[in-house]
Amino acid sequence: MNNSSGRKALPRSVWVLGFVSLFMDLSSEIIHALLPLFVTVTLGASVAMLGAIDGVAEATASFAKLAGGRLSDRQQKRKPWILAGYGMAAITKPLFALAGTPLTVLGARLVDRTAKGLRGSPRDALIADETPPDQRGAAYGLRQSLDTVGALLAPLAAAGLMIWLAGDIRSIFWIAVIPAFVSVAIIILFLREPERPLGTPAKAPALLQSFRDVDKDCRRVILVAFLFTLARFSESFLVLKGADAGLSLATAPLILVVFNLSYVLLSYPAGALGDRRDPRLILTAGIALLVVGNGVLAMSSGLAGVVVGVALWGAHMALTQGLFAKLLADVAPPHLRATAFGLFNVATGVGLLLASLGAGLLWDRDGSSATFVASAAVAIGAGMMLWLLPDRSRAN
Repeated sequence: MNNSSGRKALPRSVWVLGFVSLFMDLSSEIIHALLPLFVTVTLGASVAMLGAIDGVAEATASFAKLAGGRLSDRQQKRKPWILAGYGMAAITKPLFALAGTPLTVLGARLVDRTAKGLRGSPRDALIADETPPDQRGAAYGLRQSLDTVGALLAPLAAAGLMIWLAGDIRSIFWIAVIPAFVSVAIIILFLREPERPLGTPAKAPALLQSFRDVDKDCRRVILVAFLFTLARFSESFLVLKGADAGLSLATAPLILVVFNLSYVLLSYPAGALGDRRDPRLILTAGIALLVVGNGVLAMSSGLAGVVVGVALWGAHMALTQGLFAKLLADVAPPHLRATAFGLFNVATGVGLLLASLGAGLLWDRDGSSATFVASAAVAIGAGMMLWLLPDRSRAN
């Protein structure tokens, strides 16, 4: 199907997966928006503990993505692993409402992020399977935009529920279970997996062979994405920065509305532009936005400066995340796509773990300004490595 401008419409599965992501992210981000305050205020843990919880959980998800990718490639099936991951996440959401200690929160996050890991690589591989190379930037951008709509609505819902329920965070966590099960229902009812081409191998090779089969260009994409992630810690620290600027417990999650508004507005245009221009130029702009955003956050103590800095953080995410997925899909062997996404997610998960741990320690020892200055310095270093990436602008 073509649209009025002659450009082919994106595959149906991209839209289905986008709405699946929207509802699951709505559920997850209602919880995530309140978790920093729940951990540090309700449970009395340190900011370093918060960073450890976020970092370890995301790293766990990344290793689970490698497992999910391997299993998907070996079976040449995507939907069963997508359904298993989203279903597991829905079932484990009540653990957050039941948590009584930081360690229980960590356990809940580990289970939830393991589920995310199982579904992530097969989902991204299915998009690459069904989308032509000249539309992959737009496809990943669209899925990310719909995902971020959920993340945009979540802090609004969290703030409204905090007011309505008089700050009863546990009750809000129970309400957040509902959209998670809506997400699972969409997969069951609407997601269709195409037949594999006859020439596609029935099984991916053994794990060590897969590492050897991932070529130099693919390894470069993974390396540069890892370096990028070292400059980007969990968004929980943005919520804490909003609280430092004077937002109340009920309104601090609204800082994520600013972050996600930038993210959702720019993700699809950035992805579509990456289909027509050298993605390295767009990635360079993204890292520049992160450096400037960190500078603003480091120097600002008032709410206006925090809003500007957080908006720049969201814009940086929009200009980088979908394009890294496109670059990897373009260079990964078709029968090892899910495995390649798994390797990619292990690298970026370890990067996020290190970044979040470091951010928490710096925040506790030297304050928020030192944390954002350090992030800016790492971002500059990562930007210098961008041009190790292959030029894919003329590859299709």
